[in-house]
Amino acid sequence: MADSPPAIATHNPDLQHHFATMEQQTEAAVMGMWVFLITEIMFFGGMFAGYMIYRFMYYQAWLEGSQHMDFWWGTINTVVLLCSSLTMAAAVRATQLGLRKSTVTLLGITILFGLAFLGIKAIEYYGHIVTDHQFPGPGFRFEGANPSQVEMFFSFYFAMTGFHALHMLIGVGLVAFIAYHAWKGRYGAHYYTPVENVGLYWHFVDIIWIYLYPLFYLISHIHRK
Repeated sequence: MADSPPAIATHNPDLQHHFATMEQQTEAAVMGMWVFLITEIMFFGGMFAGYMIYRFMYYQAWLEGSQHMDFWWGTINTVVLLCSSLTMAAAVRATQLGLRKSTVTLLGITILFGLAFLGIKAIEYYGHIVTDHQFPGPGFRFEGANPSQVEMFFSFYFAMTGFHALHMLIGVGLVAFIAYHAWKGRYGAHYYTPVENVGLYWHFVDIIWIYLYPLFYLISHIHRK
């Protein structure tokens, strides 16, 4: 009786050579993203800690500085980011179900929300820097009590919201990259880890804003009669 030909092992094209299985590759990728996000928490955590220390020391100046924040622009941006988190989560789910067109559409909407957020932030920055001259430095102007301490408030404002905007810009680029490859059929029910990881990054950036919003925009509103 002739020997049967040896079975030929099929190789998943999405499996990298240094992983044994797709499950192992997925677990490593997700863990790597969580480790990265922990380092980001430490990065923003230092700024949050500095903000809270100086807010405790110069609370009245922080209150005065917050009165110059545009409450409605901040609120609209919060809603925009919450909606973007919804569409990002829906895009991940659509990818898992193999719905290519829905994935691309939802990722495209997420990008639009991200760009809308950055556009509104640019309008705010223009008002603070060009119109009101509230950018910390030689040209800083503030008509009121405690100008040096209020300038410190704006230093934290531009540093924290600026780095957040930079992360948002990176996120838009990542989502655009994922959307392009999803449109090309790279991701689907067979392989969606990159989409999931970019989704984690996007949600992290949104959560950071959820903390920035009350710290800068709601202080003065708490004390208004």
